Amino acid sequence: MLRSSIFRTTTSALRITCSAATHSSARNVLILGHRAVVVSARHVSTTSAANDALTAKQSHQQATTVHRQDQVKASPSPSPLTTPDAVSTIPEMVRGDWVLFHPVYSPAEIKAVEVLHRECKTVGDKMAYGLVKLSRSIFDLVSGYRHPKHPPTPGMTIEELRKGGYILTDKQWLDRILFLETIAGVPGMVAATLRHLTSLRLMRRDSGWIHTCLEEAENERMHLMTFMTLRKSSLFFRLLILGAQGVFYNLFFVSYMLSPKICHRFVGYLEEEAVRTYTKCIADLEAGKIPEWSTVPAPEISIDYWRLPEDAKLLDVLYAVRSDETTHRFVNHSLANLNPKTDVNPFALREPDMHVKGTKIEFDRPESEDYVRQSHDLMTRQRNRIEDSQKASS
Repeated sequence: MLRSSIFRTTTSALRITCSAATHSSARNVLILGHRAVVVSARHVSTTSAANDALTAKQSHQQATTVHRQDQVKASPSPSPLTTPDAVSTIPEMVRGDWVLFHPVYSPAEIKAVEVLHRECKTVGDKMAYGLVKLSRSIFDLVSGYRHPKHPPTPGMTIEELRKGGYILTDKQWLDRILFLETIAGVPGMVAATLRHLTSLRLMRRDSGWIHTCLEEAENERMHLMTFMTLRKSSLFFRLLILGAQGVFYNLFFVSYMLSPKICHRFVGYLEEEAVRTYTKCIADLEAGKIPEWSTVPAPEISIDYWRLPEDAKLLDVLYAVRSDETTHRFVNHSLANLNPKTDVNPFALREPDMHVKGTKIEFDRPESEDYVRQSHDLMTRQRNRIEDSQKASS
């Protein structure tokens, strides 16, 4: 059974722990009004959507003219994913800090992450995975990462292991992380930009995709801001990033216009590599193979962003970052299974906790549909409780 504890809305960060919470935590979020979503007459229909569709269409016509591309082909049976009003983005109030929504993880959740791989099933999947493997090879070459053909000799010192290419130095790890995070923040922004322009051009709502893409882009940027506090990059490194970012942004921009599904699949596979990279870094740090980082305190920006303890170490930051990458892996693989033109974003209102995202590679389309229905049912119950409470107090 899926356990969901994070409610998503539109603007501010949510200061709750992303754990296997009960429905009471969800109720508290709604009562506080923090990222609360108004669930009104416009809601997800799990049976016949005729009345809701009529109301939604009339409301749409009052604000905009009907565009020919709004006349999408309806599926044989109503689906929560294709209901025009499945996502509400009207908050009761805006509170919180200056960043967008992002999960805050419990100690149990950050240890629940598994290194997973989604098998390629279509030609598009193979193209996306092939491009990721090619990018990984180029990345390894640029960052000086080697793959020794023989295992290390027992008893080798850290210096000998580094010299033999078996482990990375702290500088090499930081170079890899900084380069990775400057590139990883591109896809979310590109996707959000293109979907934003499409929404403006066609004069219709986006169904919740834009916010998730923007949140991903900002989350990756915050990773970069965190690790930048550990070292100032050289001019050469900055120029290298400038060139790589310029090429990648434009390539991804054109690719997303051609096939959003393949692009989300590409990002899903890219995040698989990120999870693998951070898992290896964590293992080396815990094994004492990066002694320079063993006592490094967590940067102040990371303590505020992930709500870490004041005495948190860099290891705690790496666990939090890996959990974020796991979220991106799960979300993008799940979005790649949907129709970007007709389906709503199932994670627009809430996300599963890390016990789900860390152990499951994706939601297929029926699972996403069920998740949207569960979100609607849960929030409807909370709305009814709030209304009953207000009536009782009046």
